[in-house]
Amino acid sequence: MKKTVVAAVLAVCANGVAAEPGGRLLATGGASSIEGAAGGGIVPWAVMSGYAARDEWGGTAFATRVDTGDYRLDSYGAALSFGNRLEVSVARQRLDMDALTKAASLPDKTLNQDIYSLKLRLFGDLIYDRLPQVALGAQYKLQRNFLVPSLVGAERDSDTDYYLAASRLFMGAVGGYNLLLNGTLRYSRANETGLLGFGGDRRDSRSLLREGSAVLMPSPQWAVGVEYREKPDNLSFAGESDWQDVFVGYFPSKQLAVVAAWADLGEIATLEDQQGLYLSLQLSY
Repeated sequence: MKKTVVAAVLAVCANGVAAEPGGRLLATGGASSIEGAAGGGIVPWAVMSGYAARDEWGGTAFATRVDTGDYRLDSYGAALSFGNRLEVSVARQRLDMDALTKAASLPDKTLNQDIYSLKLRLFGDLIYDRLPQVALGAQYKLQRNFLVPSLVGAERDSDTDYYLAASRLFMGAVGGYNLLLNGTLRYSRANETGLLGFGGDRRDSRSLLREGSAVLMPSPQWAVGVEYREKPDNLSFAGESDWQDVFVGYFPSKQLAVVAAWADLGEIATLEDQQGLYLSLQLSY
């Protein structure tokens, strides 16, 4: 059933790429996060995917790679949005960890996760309302090969993250350039976004985690920004670092977006100083 849903969403997005995008301004749908929701690369925003305005449909399909040398994360998926009100997304993550597998003699070389998400705009508007656009999101995550996470202390192979995001685009706020600010509160017990399972021997309850983005748009086609994502610390075998990145986004049209970033992921599963290139391609309609 889940494979059928994923295939259907991907097919709709693929067919829709050639369609005329909706009525919202260029880049106001953001990019696709590594978990599939619209926003920045590592932080979901309150915006909806694609460019659908009221009474319109929109969506995206994306592929992302993050490579630190010791680890490589590949993420891909699709999203649909309805009337700039509701977003539905699916994503698959694959973490290659050859360096850790060899060092620790682990039984698996990869970790895989499926993510099914909903996001609902509660009130406000990104540009035209006095209040910022505020959205409530839920991400159901299923770790597909739980042996390694269970060996290091994870308590469960699936769980749901909940988050509340607020986004605002300030037109001409910085030297005549547009500025987008986003703040997100996440309620989660996911270890490394869920790739290492959920909960642990140190803590099995959810934590309230802070996330944020600041984006300057020197032109309608270009965006330069920073992101921060607080992480839990549930497993005693290794620390889990907060994430941050510096990114550049290029939006040559409403159908295409390319995002490149330098990501600092800190310590991941005992391997420290995990930094590397983030690259993402998004097709929209």
